[in-house]
Amino acid sequence: MEQFARVHRLPPYVFAQVNDLKMRMRRQGEDIVDLGMGNPDIPTPQHIVDKLCEATHKGVNHRYSASKGIKGLRLAIANWYLNRYGVELDSDQECVVTMGAKEGMSHLMLVMLSPGDVVFTPDPAYPIHPYAAIIAGADVRRIPIGKDRDFFKDLAVATHQTWPKPKLLVINYPHNPTTELADLDFFQAIVDWAKENGVWVIHDLAYADFTFDGYTCPSFLQAKGAKDVGVEFFSLSKSYSMPGWRVGFCCGNEAMVQALTRIKSYLDYGIFQPIQIAATVALNGPQECVREIMDTYQDRRDALCDGLNRVGWEIEKPTATQFVWAKIPEQFKDMGSVEFSKMLLKKARVAVAPGLGFGHYGDDHVRFALVENRHRINQAVRGIKSILGG
Repeated sequence: MEQFARVHRLPPYVFAQVNDLKMRMRRQGEDIVDLGMGNPDIPTPQHIVDKLCEATHKGVNHRYSASKGIKGLRLAIANWYLNRYGVELDSDQECVVTMGAKEGMSHLMLVMLSPGDVVFTPDPAYPIHPYAAIIAGADVRRIPIGKDRDFFKDLAVATHQTWPKPKLLVINYPHNPTTELADLDFFQAIVDWAKENGVWVIHDLAYADFTFDGYTCPSFLQAKGAKDVGVEFFSLSKSYSMPGWRVGFCCGNEAMVQALTRIKSYLDYGIFQPIQIAATVALNGPQECVREIMDTYQDRRDALCDGLNRVGWEIEKPTATQFVWAKIPEQFKDMGSVEFSKMLLKKARVAVAPGLGFGHYGDDHVRFALVENRHRINQAVRGIKSILGG
């Protein structure tokens, strides 16, 4: 495989070490509480499933669809932005449907970037953010983020020290994995920096609805001039519990959206049309189901954080996302996140994601995904208690 340059640039998958151990233990009959991968376990709301079934029974929907998304879905996307954020979008020129955010982001970077281009991504980061750029042949410079960092100070230093100048900045708020938040002033500062430095921006809004305790998050596109410099991705995977359906969208800057639309026209014939029809119903239909899903996740967050604090692992409750970003307890910090994650598997029978998998600056943390029910989370806490001595 070293003959294939793009594959050669991808490092060994850090998560694989923990995943392989998890699978070996399961084959030996061990009961593992899996809080590693952020794979939603809550079924898709019934009215969305019903629409899929209805549309699937119509033979006309079995043909090739539109790679940029059917018109009804693109109109629903534009209305979703208008009703939710007050952002006006041209559904024909500024919206494109994607096979989840991951596919869309990867193909957008593929069409935008050339070898030698520089991309800024946070560190830690959701892996596709830096590696989509690397797959496209670009070079990545990582900007550290965290509660003890000044992002704009670090961004300014990186900008002054980097040549050639960056072409693209990828951001993601609420942030996976750190759960950090951004307000509208933050996004406005990003837009102003991007204009000053001639940089494009991609914002991943995957966790728009994963907000707790009364918090609501803004859209990057609400910032003045945001559409001049960037786009925003959203996926129905999390908010509507539709991860396996693979449907999302990209909205904003017309040049970027049209570049993605054009490359997709060469690469695919669009998502299975009944899925697009059901996604239209999800966006246009009653939204109470979204809050019900989020209430379940908030209950899981409380169970995990309250439980871990009770047994001696001090953790702050996140205000958003599907995750808990936990600093490794002091007595185990020298192990690093991979070995610590292996220990949790072996001794506590709990799977988590090692922070190193999200970047160098994540190696003193592990990430819990809230993808098991409260009973299983309580089981995980009891297992962790046994190794903490709490």
